[in-house]
Amino acid sequence: MQTWKAAFLTELENKNFSPLTVRAYDAALMEFARFCTARHIAKENAFTPAHLRTFLANLQLNHPKRNTVLRKIATLRSFVSYLVRQGYLDKNPFKLLPSPKKEKLLPKFLSVPETDRLIGTASHSKHFASRDKALFELMYSSGLRRSEVTGLKIRDVDFFNGIVKVFGKGRKERLVPVTQAALQALKDYLACRPNPQPNEALFLNKNGQPLSGDGLAYIFKNTAIASHLARRVTPHSLRHSFATHLLGNGCDLRSLQEMLGHKSLSTTQVYTHVSLEQLKSVYDQAHPKSKE
Repeated sequence: MQTWKAAFLTELENKNFSPLTVRAYDAALMEFARFCTARHIAKENAFTPAHLRTFLANLQLNHPKRNTVLRKIATLRSFVSYLVRQGYLDKNPFKLLPSPKKEKLLPKFLSVPETDRLIGTASHSKHFASRDKALFELMYSSGLRRSEVTGLKIRDVDFFNGIVKVFGKGRKERLVPVTQAALQALKDYLACRPNPQPNEALFLNKNGQPLSGDGLAYIFKNTAIASHLARRVTPHSLRHSFATHLLGNGCDLRSLQEMLGHKSLSTTQVYTHVSLEQLKSVYDQAHPKSKE
């Protein structure tokens, strides 16, 4: 099974899946391999509907979040489909197995004051204030994913036109607007770097190497703690905040879909939720009885 898994992951890499996604697929398949080993199931017998059904039940017992279970099931489905295509399996056993329904979760976002506090904290970081301010301003300005931010080169920022060229999932290229505040923060940061070159990574770590995804997560975690926000925030929180704030101020769904790099409009539609404060404000203005 290890040989099959290695070949499958190599195929994903060749299709330009992000390293983070490949790592998640690897972890999910390792969990299935451990399940088979613990029950002494040989690889030729692992993919029977009965064994897969037991594994799915085991997943739901060990992972309380339904969407986590669904992601692991999707990984195993993709792996099994690959094995069928390669001729390692005669038929796809998942056709006989129903999947649990996806749990609908609203994205967790920050209010505008909370976002300002987070960026303000980054602007006063102890050792890398100019870098961290530019990093957080850009993330909020353009709604970038973690891997997209760390993959940027200096040449990808068009300071004249105020846009950034981003390579999203599947290495699909898109152009996203950048605020003047973010552009200025980037100029200030690059001015602190010795002779920056267009082909260099936009953001560097303390050792002068390209900032990694784990490095960005570490910076974000420390900044969020220092901001004393009354909720848990992650790098994706700024992406959610970007989308929510744009929609709240009149941005249309199609434009937002393009900026976020979503393949399907249905993915973007999750951001059509509004806060209770917005809902109450609209209600108070529109309902005749609310004015009495």
